[in-house]
Amino acid sequence: MTTASNSAPANPGESTHNARFLTLLIGCIGVVYGDIGTSPLYAFREAMHQVAANGITPFEIYGILSLIIWALGFVVTLKYVLFLLRADNRGEGGILSLMALVRRKGDPNTGWIFLAGVIGCALFYGDAAITPAISVLSAVEGLKLVTPAFDHVVLPLSMLILFFLFYAQKAGTGKVSAFFGPVTIIWFIALAVSGLHWIVQEPGVLRSFSPHYAALFIMEHGWLSFAVLGAVFLSVTGAEALYADLGHFGRKPIQAAWIFFVFPALVLNYLGQGALILSHPEAIENPFYRLVPEGALMPMVLLATAATIIAGQAVITGAYSLTRQAIQLGFLPRMEIRHTSAEQEGRIFMPKVNACILAAVLLLCVTFRTSSGLASAYGIAVIGTMIVSTLLAIVLIVRVWGKSPAFALAVTMPFIIIETVFLGANLMKLFQGGIVPLAFAGFIVLLMATWVKGTAYLYTRARRQSISTADLIEILDRNPPHIVEGAAIFLTSDPKTVPVALTQNLKHNQVLHRRNVIMTVITTNVPKIDDNRRIQIEPLSSTLVRMIVSYGFMEKPDIIQALTYARMHGFDVDHENATFFLGRRKIVSDPLRGLPGWQDRLYIALSKFGIEATDFYNIPRTQVVEMGVQVAV
Repeated sequence: MTTASNSAPANPGESTHNARFLTLLIGCIGVVYGDIGTSPLYAFREAMHQVAANGITPFEIYGILSLIIWALGFVVTLKYVLFLLRADNRGEGGILSLMALVRRKGDPNTGWIFLAGVIGCALFYGDAAITPAISVLSAVEGLKLVTPAFDHVVLPLSMLILFFLFYAQKAGTGKVSAFFGPVTIIWFIALAVSGLHWIVQEPGVLRSFSPHYAALFIMEHGWLSFAVLGAVFLSVTGAEALYADLGHFGRKPIQAAWIFFVFPALVLNYLGQGALILSHPEAIENPFYRLVPEGALMPMVLLATAATIIAGQAVITGAYSLTRQAIQLGFLPRMEIRHTSAEQEGRIFMPKVNACILAAVLLLCVTFRTSSGLASAYGIAVIGTMIVSTLLAIVLIVRVWGKSPAFALAVTMPFIIIETVFLGANLMKLFQGGIVPLAFAGFIVLLMATWVKGTAYLYTRARRQSISTADLIEILDRNPPHIVEGAAIFLTSDPKTVPVALTQNLKHNQVLHRRNVIMTVITTNVPKIDDNRRIQIEPLSSTLVRMIVSYGFMEKPDIIQALTYARMHGFDVDHENATFFLGRRKIVSDPLRGLPGWQDRLYIALSKFGIEATDFYNIPRTQVVEMGVQVAV
């Protein structure tokens, strides 16, 4: 006699969901937390160095550890993990996504929101240059503890590692990324285990969980506490990555990874460093590496180097993604974007961005030479981005979520107070290197402002000089041109006016194709557009059709793909045999009519920095006819 089994078969859908969640969890540990995960290499050390001149007391160790623990709790856990991750723009996060969301739901003409987004974007580039430099330098500096003979090779070896990191970008990071999660998991386990060993030796360090030690430390040390806070802030750098990578991994995997794995590992390591210094004050020189036995030092240096390379990779990838968003939103000229993965659309490589960041990273290494030197420059760019995100969050709560201003202030005021204190602490390092990321960010803001201002001027001027499509149809009805067979597609930024290429074609060739499409590609304030809303088609006459193709700011425009989609839905244009007419503008300087002279020349230089429309929009070069026109700006 047989009996039926009481165990029900596993739900295949649930198993698939759990497997996908685990994959995202491992992936986000490698990418999202790579930056903040390398902070123990230098954050506690730099904070302790601020008070080490007259000797170190247990009270000071408890106070600094308490500041670090509660900074991680408030800034990372409360603000980013529990609050900002809910402020998504259709699943996407990051400073530009937040800005676009606020501008879409609020007043799109609010200038300060636009400026805040530009500043936050520019500050991120400063972070993208400093993070790889300080992370790799701090890891390789562990070689000096193996033997002082390695002292003179730390800087050149770090620069060599950084060079190969950036050089490898063009090959794509798909295969390497598969190892990011497992390696970073091993890294966090190493952080926890090495810290836990010393906590057991000195359990009194657990007093640091009490926030009153942090408060007493600040009251006792007065202005010196600001210098300490500037170093403590290094423990939360990388928090912006939580929000920026929201679209890649989703909210729940990022939250679970932080609360149950990353946060505990970081706290255990910081507590372990404190416990070590309580027992061995001489370890303050480099408490992170002193946590491990001498025989494990070299493996720890190698693991730390791998972790810092991963941290650098994460911020480089973030710079690519941010630049693409900036291009799509009209903040920067079109630049080459290479896709390095056929499976994942988000994996891209931008040669010019890569070269610029590499040059900045190597220059920082040569200038500051050590991770301690770079620590003075680190922080200002990050806290600036955090403050911008908090200000935009206030507008989000009121305009998008429909809450009262009082409620918005009640929610964000703790973050405002903490970030203002951290800003003041970092400003104390302004002339010790902090001016570097600010100057870099200021230059990026200038570039973006110049591009936006110059493009808006050219758009306005071109519209004044153009004729409307209604006027064109009337002219063609009165004086019909010679009709030739085939289809012509004219790209224009303004769908209501006649493209320059079309008027030039009529003027010089005196012909019109049987089918003419006036096409405008627009970028919306949402990350992605549904395919059923991608294309709008409006017949203007028997020979003219207006087509508007919409993309989200996270998408890459592809004209051929759009025309194929239109053909599948009833609008039949033989794009394989069509001719694409593009208006090539030669921009010349005329400061009396447009921008000031210096900005005039800067805009022209930026316009030469961009790539051609054929490459950006994926238009076959063999089917393109360009009609040139000279424009003064």
